Amino acid sequence: MDIELIRSLVEAWGPSGRESRVRTVIEGYLSGLVDEVRVDRLGNLIALKRATLRPPAGAAPLRVMLSAHMDEIGLVVSHVDDKGFIRFTNVGYLPPQSLVGNRVVFENGVVGAIQVEKGVRAWEGALKMNNLFIDVGASDAASAPVKVGDMGALAGSLVCQGDRLIAKSMDDRIGCAVILQALRQLKRTPHDVYAVFSVQEEVGLRGARTSAYAINPDIGIAIDVTLTGDFPEAAPMSVALGKGAAIKVQDSSVIADPRLRALMVQRAKEARIPYQLEVLTAGGTDTAAIQMTREGVPAGCISIPTRYVHSISEMVDINDVQACADLLTAILSKPIDLG
Repeated sequence: MDIELIRSLVEAWGPSGRESRVRTVIEGYLSGLVDEVRVDRLGNLIALKRATLRPPAGAAPLRVMLSAHMDEIGLVVSHVDDKGFIRFTNVGYLPPQSLVGNRVVFENGVVGAIQVEKGVRAWEGALKMNNLFIDVGASDAASAPVKVGDMGALAGSLVCQGDRLIAKSMDDRIGCAVILQALRQLKRTPHDVYAVFSVQEEVGLRGARTSAYAINPDIGIAIDVTLTGDFPEAAPMSVALGKGAAIKVQDSSVIADPRLRALMVQRAKEARIPYQLEVLTAGGTDTAAIQMTREGVPAGCISIPTRYVHSISEMVDINDVQACADLLTAILSKPIDLG
């Protein structure tokens, strides 16, 4: 797995609705891997790798849609007070307790420190978003280098510690990395593979919904992160770092197509790819938007186990990331027959 590919993705700036910088990075990696690349009107990046193996006699290649979202959680300025301090609200789900003391970078490069009002005891669970402010070093509103409506994202770089990688925006740049790695590994396929790098997932699965409508796929596979149950006082969950690709059974927005889930397990076993089954009690992915497109699409999800999702220190295991890419490659390399 290419660490520098991952680094370039997770360190790129791109909250929901402002994904152009991430899209440019991904476009560079797609060169030579696919037959067509386009950007739709919402901003989704859609790459097509045409079938290179002949399908069964008389059959057309299946349209297989992959989807990983480019956007990251962020924030938007809602008020600048007369002393130049910034009030903000979230773009996507931001746990307030994870923000205090962290830095935020705005689209124009300005960096601010997130702090909490005096007297608010964040450790007791009383912290709300309106208790937080951003200090950009301004002396008054007129000198503040950001204004109402400006978007920001958490500031942080990739850290590699053995097999463990820590960064902001693993959700879901690591899913984008999995698709790119699978395209590198995919030499031949009987399918027309549409690789979608979607926008605005964190605010309502918007990009996957519109791109799936346009593609009208026969099969849909999302690639996204999932929670784990392997750290102190984590909610009980049978997903852990280092135990392989997670194959989704269900989450709060979707029940994965059982035929596609069974095929994923079969391909993992055939290729001796480590895997685990995922039942997520909260949260959702592009899978739900794909599944509910038009008259319905058989859809599933390959998930990357991730600790501390929606924080500046999301953690993955590089072996799980590679297992996800290998599983996706194994699925796309052979015919898909859901019966």
